[in-house]
Amino acid sequence: MRILICDDDRDIATQLQKILQCFFQKNSLKIPEIVIFNNGEDLLADSETKDIVFLDVEMPGVSGIYVGNRLKQENPNIIIFIVTSYSEYLDEAMRFHVFRYLTKPLDKHRIFRNMKDALEIYNTTIIKVPIETRDGVYVTSASDIIFVESHGHTVTVHTLQKDYNSVHNIKYWIEQLNMPCFFNSHRSFVVNLKYVSDFDHTLIHLHNNAFEAYLTRRKYTQFKDAYLLYLESTR
Repeated sequence: MRILICDDDRDIATQLQKILQCFFQKNSLKIPEIVIFNNGEDLLADSETKDIVFLDVEMPGVSGIYVGNRLKQENPNIIIFIVTSYSEYLDEAMRFHVFRYLTKPLDKHRIFRNMKDALEIYNTTIIKVPIETRDGVYVTSASDIIFVESHGHTVTVHTLQKDYNSVHNIKYWIEQLNMPCFFNSHRSFVVNLKYVSDFDHTLIHLHNNAFEAYLTRRKYTQFKDAYLLYLESTR
C-alpha cells in the first residue's frame, strides 16, 4: 500500500502523516509508504502506485479538485480524502466520488474511524479469489464477484467477466467471502452489496436488475442495515 498526502501547508501534511503512522501502529499493522507532495503537479507526475490520497483543495497551480478528477479517471478504485477548511468545495468533490471530506483542523479520532472504513474498501478491491471448477482454477478480484448462487448441486459464482460453476459448496463461499461488502442473504445466496440495485423483503435485484437473489425475511433488517452502512462507507 502507498498513501499520498498533497498539501502546500507542510505543517498540516506532517501532522497528517504522523496521525496515519499512529493509526497503523495502534492497529498492529505494517506502516505503509506515506509520501508528501506540496503541489498537485508533482503528485500527478508521480508514476508509482497511488492507493489512498489525501488532497488539499486550494494549492498553488492545479487545485485538489482537478487532481482528484484526474486520479479517478486513471484509477476508479483509488480512495480519495479531501482535506480542507472550505466546505463550499463539497459539491465539486462529490462529483468524482470522493471517499471522505475532512475539515481542518485535523481530528485524529475522525481520521482513525475513516481510515478503518478505507482499509476495508481497499482490502476488498485488491483481494484475489480463486474459483475452482472442473476445468481448472480461475482467479478474480473479490470486487468483481456479483453474487454466488446455489441451485441444486450446482454452485455458480457470477462475476463481471463470466459465470463459473464452483466445485465448492455454498458454505465454503460464505466463509471465503467473509468481507464487509458481502452478505449471506439466504441459505443459497451470497451477494456483493456493491451491485445491489434495490430490494424488498424477499428479493434483491443486482447489477442494474440483471440478476435476482433471495432475501430471507428474518434477515431483512440486518441486510438493510448492512447495505446502508456500506453506502455510507463508500460516499
